[in-house]
Amino acid sequence: MKVVNLKQAILQAWKERWSDYQWAINMKKFFPKGATWDILNLAEALLEQAMIGPSPNPLILSYLKYAISSQMVSYSSVLTAISKFDDFSRDLCVQALLDIMDMFCDRLSCHGKAEECIGLCRALLSALHWLLRCTAASAERLQEGLEAGTPAAGEKQLAMCLQRLEKTLSSTKNRALLHIAKLEEASSWTAIEHSLLKLGEILANLSNPQLRSQAEKCGTLIRSIPTMLSVHSEQPHKTGFPTVHALVLLEGTMNLTGETQPLVEQLMMVKRMQHIPTPLFVLEIWKACLVGLIESPEGTEELKWTAFTFLKIPQVLVKLKKYSHGDKDFTEDVNCAFEFLLKLTPLLDKADQRCNCDFTDFLLQECRKQGLLSEASVNNLMAKRAVDREHAPQPKAGENANIQPNPGLILRAEPTVTNILKCSSGLDFLSCPQTMDADHSKSPEGLLGVLGHMLSGKSLDLLLAAAAATGKLKSFARKFINLNEFTTHGSEESTKAAPVRALLFDISFLMLCHVAQTYGSEVIMSESSTGAEVPFFETWIQTCMPEEGKILNPDHPCFRPDSTKVESLVALLNNSSEMKLVQMNWHEACLSISAAILEILNAWENGVLAFESIQKITDNIKGKVCSLAVCAVAWLVAHVRMLGLDEREKSLQMIRQLAGPLYSENTLQFYNERVVIMSSILEHMCADVLQQTATQIKFPSPGMDTMPYWNLLPPKRPIKEVLTDIFAKVLEKGWVDSRSIHIFDTLLHMGGVYWFCNNLIKELLKETRKEHTLRAVELLYSIFCLDMQQVTLVLLGHILPGLLTDSSKWHSLMDPPGTALAKLAVWCALSSYSSHKGQASSRQKKRHREDIEDYFSLFPLDDMQPSKLMRLLSSNEEDASSPTDRSMSSSLSASQLHTVNMRDPLNRVLANLFLLISSILGSRTAGPHTQFVQWFMEECVDCLEQGSRGSILQFMPFTTVSELVKVSAMSSPKVVLAITDLSLPLGRQVAAKAIAAL
Repeated sequence: MKVVNLKQAILQAWKERWSDYQWAINMKKFFPKGATWDILNLAEALLEQAMIGPSPNPLILSYLKYAISSQMVSYSSVLTAISKFDDFSRDLCVQALLDIMDMFCDRLSCHGKAEECIGLCRALLSALHWLLRCTAASAERLQEGLEAGTPAAGEKQLAMCLQRLEKTLSSTKNRALLHIAKLEEASSWTAIEHSLLKLGEILANLSNPQLRSQAEKCGTLIRSIPTMLSVHSEQPHKTGFPTVHALVLLEGTMNLTGETQPLVEQLMMVKRMQHIPTPLFVLEIWKACLVGLIESPEGTEELKWTAFTFLKIPQVLVKLKKYSHGDKDFTEDVNCAFEFLLKLTPLLDKADQRCNCDFTDFLLQECRKQGLLSEASVNNLMAKRAVDREHAPQPKAGENANIQPNPGLILRAEPTVTNILKCSSGLDFLSCPQTMDADHSKSPEGLLGVLGHMLSGKSLDLLLAAAAATGKLKSFARKFINLNEFTTHGSEESTKAAPVRALLFDISFLMLCHVAQTYGSEVIMSESSTGAEVPFFETWIQTCMPEEGKILNPDHPCFRPDSTKVESLVALLNNSSEMKLVQMNWHEACLSISAAILEILNAWENGVLAFESIQKITDNIKGKVCSLAVCAVAWLVAHVRMLGLDEREKSLQMIRQLAGPLYSENTLQFYNERVVIMSSILEHMCADVLQQTATQIKFPSPGMDTMPYWNLLPPKRPIKEVLTDIFAKVLEKGWVDSRSIHIFDTLLHMGGVYWFCNNLIKELLKETRKEHTLRAVELLYSIFCLDMQQVTLVLLGHILPGLLTDSSKWHSLMDPPGTALAKLAVWCALSSYSSHKGQASSRQKKRHREDIEDYFSLFPLDDMQPSKLMRLLSSNEEDASSPTDRSMSSSLSASQLHTVNMRDPLNRVLANLFLLISSILGSRTAGPHTQFVQWFMEECVDCLEQGSRGSILQFMPFTTVSELVKVSAMSSPKVVLAITDLSLPLGRQVAAKAIAAL
């Protein structure tokens, strides 16, 4: 009925020729209260009456224009009404509609409810579809006109259509609204894509280049709408990226056994966050490998770096290739990276000298095998390097001539590891010792020869490094655990078989200890399965072996086995001239030796045994099997820790006796080789105790430093001084080296996560030069990768809230250090959030976990409980939310709608940080802390993969969006789209409301 009345009112106005303002006054008299003009469909009713004839009614159109100008009708209702007109043959009507659109198409806005703003998005989408159809109809008429010889009329209308299209699409705000509409109505967007294709086909034959160019521009703008947020500018002006460099160094130095996928994801995260071009990204990875290899200490570390460079990094690049847009593009980028690398001639010359070979040749061949470079590229690069090598400093004749290059040895060791794992070359029964048959009973001697060869020189370290770099070390170690377990018992064996079994037990035991100390005991441990019997070595290493960060109790039941076995072992060691081998249960001997040593030590201290007897006993312990000496020293180390200064002498003397080799003719095979590896194991075990007791023990050395990164901290200096000093040196140099990484790791271990993070953040906030703060952020991020999860919890849960809520600290958040801290906080948050669902790396598992506070009490689950953080705030939520948002909880965020697990500490910390940010934006007090929040949000927008569900911004309350757009730097449509979760209907409503109000 009301629509009829509305129609009658319009007709009356037309008959009586009311002016536009008269019409408006009378209309308000006819319809004084109640429904709005949009509900009455005023815009549609006016257009319907105006478009009855072949040409539009100018008077009624003037009423519509007045209604638009005086905001009687909303833009969305006008756009919806226009899009319902489909008789494109009536030129004058079409042109009148285009003129109406011209009034407001580049300044759309809506200040109503969220539903009205979404209505504007949908109406704009309908209008865009209408404009495309109108343009296509005009283009078809132009073609017909050209054929008929009357092109002028059609060309004019096509130009008008394209002009309105361009004007509508040139506005970023309009494209943002269309982006939301596309997500709201996928079918309507499909119709637009079809119309765009159809228009392209029609305009392909257009002779007017100006119109065709304009049409192509409009088409590009429409096609850019779905991806309008994923465009990032790369940084071509920068050539060095310390974060990538340090990440690779950290991985090569401390985590060779880690899986490649987490490293790939971490590197890709850095690449995205810092917008690094792919060629420079790959170049930085290679540079880090070269530096790591050149500065690595001789011995095991050098072999680990060689394996990392030649085996692991090519695999990392193969996985990075999958992230790139195409194989061809990535191989070109790798080739480009090598072109850059060849210009670093001094670095390559140094690598050649260190490796005693053509480093580049080995590297290029490995990349070719992995499909990272084409044959032609390899040949071209090798030719260029050959020219440079002619001018390189040559070693003196005969120098290093007999030393085989490590890269060649490592690359040959890798297939050997694979063969061993396939049960070839006489090691068949390593994988299944329980099923030994007649043939297997003959194989121990042959197997002993193979193992003895592995102990000689650096064969074992080569195989272990190759296995670690290719992710096969756990399987490799499992072979030796099975062998060790098989050789523990010796029922009904002959005197000839006993020494072989003893040696197999001893060598496998020593090898496994060496693996645990070099690569971490977690590579030894099997996956926990209920009911399965735990092998002896796993039990021993868990309970009896001293490791960094593990304190053993010498009175633990594991060191107190059956007393009868202990007594018989003491008698055997004291009375026999040498250790018996036949039918010896070696695992029982290893578990009993600790209690036996305690008995012997007590007897010596009480004068029952003389020093000569002690010498005879220690010679018996280490004379046949070195593993007994290792087990004895393991207990002595735990025992010495518990003694006073004046009680330690005899225990330390006994360690000294056990550490030295036995000079005797009557030793078993491969004794010298076994003593070398035993000495290395004992040196690692005793390092802590010897430092604490200021004792020196000379271990037989293979001629190189077996513990290159041990005891790096200067004595008698406060660790805070050491931390600030090493950070200052790293900052000045611009990159982190392997030694610094180990010092940082030691300081993190000693001071704890909060102390470490807090003091480094203080150093960052002292910087006043912009270039220094940016460099500090890149370096700090890579240093924090030592334990990113825990550092992020401390940084976001303790340090940032403390700075933001204490007005006396706000001055420290000024630019440039404040900008730098915001960048660092976002980088840490993104890295931790993207990886915290995965497993902690082996280097992080080693560290003892000690949470600063219970995150459950710090950040309660129920929003009604006052958390410690929120009690710090003086937020005024009444002022922070507009009346239209009152129904929405001030803390409701996308994460709650996605049902994210809020029992996870990181999720809780992020949710509370964003509550704090929301409170700061809504408070009446502005200052550096408000500016910091702006920088933090800007960095979030800059770093995020746009449109990705589940980013850290899902923890931001929806009400924050309306507060953020009040900040001038954040009041852009792209920012609003980036910070809201558009996968949710509520997220789209919030975004539409914020954008429509801009």
